[in-house]
Amino acid sequence: MPGFAPPVADERTALTAYLAHQRRALRVTAHGLTEEQARTAASAGELSIGGLIKHAARCETFWTDLILHQQRGPQRKADESDSDEFRLAPDESLAEALVAYTEAAERTDTVIAGIPDLGQAVPVPRGLPWFPAEVEEWSVRWVLLHLIEETARHGGHADVIRESIDGATHYPLLAAAEAWPDPWFQPWEPEPPTIGGQHAPID
Repeated sequence: MPGFAPPVADERTALTAYLAHQRRALRVTAHGLTEEQARTAASAGELSIGGLIKHAARCETFWTDLILHQQRGPQRKADESDSDEFRLAPDESLAEALVAYTEAAERTDTVIAGIPDLGQAVPVPRGLPWFPAEVEEWSVRWVLLHLIEETARHGGHADVIRESIDGATHYPLLAAAEAWPDPWFQPWEPEPPTIGGQHAPID
């Protein structure tokens, strides 16, 4: 019953286990959503669950590219706004966003597994105003901590949005998505879908 991260024996396992745990918490907010619901900005802002998952996949790709010294600048398209980064385009689906997130996470995990020293330098991109000009490099350790922070922040955003959509909360969603035996929480159950509506699994 993965309500908590598993026990850890060392720093590397701790960082990767907690990152995986936060990814799962973000993904489960999409469990059972229709495409329309995944695009819904249910809070006062413009964020949607589908958009947050899309952003999380891009975020992991960006930072993994940095670790590999493959990042040369923003990945955002020239005609793409800040809000587009957090929103599914008309030709994008929640299922595609979830697949992209899985692939980005697997790539991150593979890259990290191949790095013997978490103190390895990661260059700070230049020409991006939100990165400190006075800092030359981070470490792989720092990047992993940042990814945990980033994923947890957006998981919290997604929790609020999901509860605003249909009242579903974290543990009932996990209990439903993972078929927990004898759960302490009543597993979430979907309402009958509207005509043409399809509920999406998280896997």
